Amino acid sequence: MANSTPLLPCHRSSDTQSQPESKRKAVDDAIESYIGATGLAQLLQAIFVSLAWAFDAQQTFINVFTDAEPSWHCTRADDPLCLSALHPCGLPQGSWAWDHSKHTSVVSEWGLECSGPAITGLPASAFFAGCLIGGLVLAPLADSLLGRKNMLLLSCLTMSLTGALTVFAPNFWVYVSLRFICGFGRATINSSALVLSTEMVGKRWRDRIGIVGFFCFTLGFLSLPAVAYVEQGSSWRTLYAWISVPSFCYSILIYFLIQESPRWLLVRGRREEAIQTLKSIAASNGNIVDSSFSDLLTAEEIRTVGTFAAMRMLWEKRWAFRRLAAIMTVGFGVGMVYYGMPLNLGNLGSNLYLSVTFNALAELPAALITFFLVERMDRKSSVIVFTAISGVCSILCIFLRVEELRMAVEVVSFFSACTAFNVALIYSIELFPTCLRNSAISIVRQAIMLGGTLAPILVGEGRRNGSLSFGVFGVVIGGCGLFSACLPETRGTSICDTVEEEESKEISSSRAHR
Repeated sequence: MANSTPLLPCHRSSDTQSQPESKRKAVDDAIESYIGATGLAQLLQAIFVSLAWAFDAQQTFINVFTDAEPSWHCTRADDPLCLSALHPCGLPQGSWAWDHSKHTSVVSEWGLECSGPAITGLPASAFFAGCLIGGLVLAPLADSLLGRKNMLLLSCLTMSLTGALTVFAPNFWVYVSLRFICGFGRATINSSALVLSTEMVGKRWRDRIGIVGFFCFTLGFLSLPAVAYVEQGSSWRTLYAWISVPSFCYSILIYFLIQESPRWLLVRGRREEAIQTLKSIAASNGNIVDSSFSDLLTAEEIRTVGTFAAMRMLWEKRWAFRRLAAIMTVGFGVGMVYYGMPLNLGNLGSNLYLSVTFNALAELPAALITFFLVERMDRKSSVIVFTAISGVCSILCIFLRVEELRMAVEVVSFFSACTAFNVALIYSIELFPTCLRNSAISIVRQAIMLGGTLAPILVGEGRRNGSLSFGVFGVVIGGCGLFSACLPETRGTSICDTVEEEESKEISSSRAHR
């Protein structure tokens, strides 16, 4: 991954534009010259920020267990109608019963076994719909009013508190509403954590710190089936409690332990706060700073964009809109499989806890491949290849009847979707100039969430027609992945800070291909 540099102005004043290149890059270069090499304290803070991904993963996939349809059995061994039924819906009352307490799942507690897929998949869809809307509303605030730290704090706090309130949901519709609010609140966790963690360290560490979030997400996903297995047979509300309380404690620690990005403070004109933060970082690295910081750009030298100006610029610039539309289409297909496949594991016919564990473990090699091969992988071809593999394997799940083989192919499909997800996110970082990057990444993530919003409906339908969900997943991710062919290759290219630089680079590239 090329250096995911921090937010800088979309435009520079005429005085700044006339300065030499060394002066134009004063923000990054001067900051690193003041605080020295990235120290252990900076790395630990960046890793701690990345832990937000772990709690986000737990809330994202918790519906796999809480909303699963529990196993059931016939109460009489000589009831031919019950014994021949594939589903308890329509059977006479008293002829069947759940294997465990009805409180183990939302479906059994509120009697949703005969509800259609639109109802049974509604809690998960509401969560992803909240993510979709929340990202559009909250994403610009991380670049403008709130900043990285406060946005991350607000998102984690909202996610944990609504998760805790879900424990007390009195009925299905309150439960759905709380899942929507939870999704709305957590919409910017990943993008805020990614940008803040990479802005906390020097250029040398940005690639690796950016990918640490992927590992933390895997850790959170992997911990979910472990907690669910320990609590199997207990109420689904208990699982929400176990997941939400640690997340709340983490939110409090963010407030006391994490500093705001000095780069964001400087860009917003809060020069004195930025200098104090730099001095604090330098002290943690064992450096004493007595500089006047005169090399840093002042607020007057920087013309920043407003809250929603970045969104407008992405719409108005043809090259930006073209790139955004293509990577959003890729993200939609990847998101449908990435978020839908774990929810669809109940339709696989295998042990749910084991299947979720294997899927969580599949995230690890996907993150490792991205971590170690990111500098060698062409972005465009990688997305096409991994989405194609995921699509083919998903379709193969329709035709395979051996349970072990079907599970293995499903894991390969999910692994490929995970790798495509990681590469697409890195691709998004490299496609846009620094001043638009946070907003662009957030919009791409909303496209991913849109795919996730539709996936639970397919999963619900798959409970009655298992081949439908796997087939649609395969066709969508394979087809959407082809849109990456419309994008420029970014591996090994420099990242621009301003729109002017990006447009100049775009013109030079067009001339070179004529």
